[in-house]
Amino acid sequence: MPAVGKRFRDALVWAAELHEDQDRKGGDVPYIAHLLGVAAIVLEHGGSEDVAIAALLHDALEDQAHKITEGEIRARFGDAVERIVVECSDGTPEEQRDRSHDRWFARKKKYIAEIAHKSDGALMVSMADKLYNARSMLEDYRTGGETLWGRFTTGREGNLWYYAAMVAAYEQRVGHTRLWGELARTVAEMKNLVEAAP
Repeated sequence: MPAVGKRFRDALVWAAELHEDQDRKGGDVPYIAHLLGVAAIVLEHGGSEDVAIAALLHDALEDQAHKITEGEIRARFGDAVERIVVECSDGTPEEQRDRSHDRWFARKKKYIAEIAHKSDGALMVSMADKLYNARSMLEDYRTGGETLWGRFTTGREGNLWYYAAMVAAYEQRVGHTRLWGELARTVAEMKNLVEAAP
C-alpha cells in the first residue's frame, strides 16, 4: 500500500485552490510552494498520510478561513487531520494581519507554551513548518541581507527570539531527533550569520 494515495492528492488540489491567490511574504512565490515543502519534510521524516495532509492544510484556517465551512476539513479528511490543523493554527486571519508588536509577542508566547501539549502529528507539522521557514529566511538573508526583516512584524529581534525559543521548546518534547537537529542547525546558522554581519 502506498504511503500516500488519493486522499493526499485530493488535499493537494484543495490546498492549491484555497491558497491560489496567496504568495509568500516579500515575493511572488506562490504560497503552495510552502505547503508542498512542509508536506515533503513531514514525509521525509516518516510522517503518515494524515500528518502529510495536515501539512498541506496547516495554514488554511489562519489564511483562508473565509473559504472553508465549519467542519469541512473533518468532513473531507477526518478528525485526525482536522485536529492537527487546529493545533497548528497560530491565530485567526485578522490576528495574522495585526501589526502590533505586543500582540505578536503575546500570540507567539502562547504558541510556544502550547508546544508542550501538542499531539505528535501537530508537533511534526509545526517543526516541519518552522524548518521550511528558517531555511527560506536563511537563503533570503544570504542574498538580501537586512532587507529580509522588513517583511516581518517584529523584524530581526522578534524572529531570532522566536525561532530560538521554538527550538528550545521542541527539544523539551522530542529531544535530539533528526528533524529537530536540522531545525536547530538552520536556526543557529541564521543567528551566526546575522551576528557576523557588519
